[in-house]
Amino acid sequence: MDAKRNLSVDAVALAVYLVAANPALTGIGVHEWLGLAVFVVLLVHAALHFDWIVDTVKGAAKAPSAVRLGNLLLDALSLAAFVVVTVSGLGVSGSVLASFGLYANGYYFWDPLHAISAKVLLALLVVHVVVHWKWFYNVLKKERGEKNGNDACERPDA
Repeated sequence: MDAKRNLSVDAVALAVYLVAANPALTGIGVHEWLGLAVFVVLLVHAALHFDWIVDTVKGAAKAPSAVRLGNLLLDALSLAAFVVVTVSGLGVSGSVLASFGLYANGYYFWDPLHAISAKVLLALLVVHVVVHWKWFYNVLKKERGEKNGNDACERPDA
């Protein structure tokens, strides 16, 4: 998939996440359903970047570098936080689970876990965007360059 399409999917994922992460804006029911939608978008994001993930893991194994290992750690922590946010969100769900006739016990466990992991995830996503800012910039620069007749832009491996 080309870099422009990757950037589009990433931008949509981030925008939907930011809306879903604000239940005061959407209401709890919409917040819960959007949260599940964001999880699906995360899976699409991971699938689109699967080749990069494999290359990064192989590269880190063959020639470890601080950048590659840092990216892997950031991505692993982001994935873990996202899974915890999703599972704990289902644990406090009053809309999604109820629509399937389910109920989860342990609200006083799941609610604080959901709140903390959501804040951790937001912080990790901010770091992720900052770390990959050069890639975003290069994709946008390439898009402008193609309009002007240039087409030199590479996505960084790590």
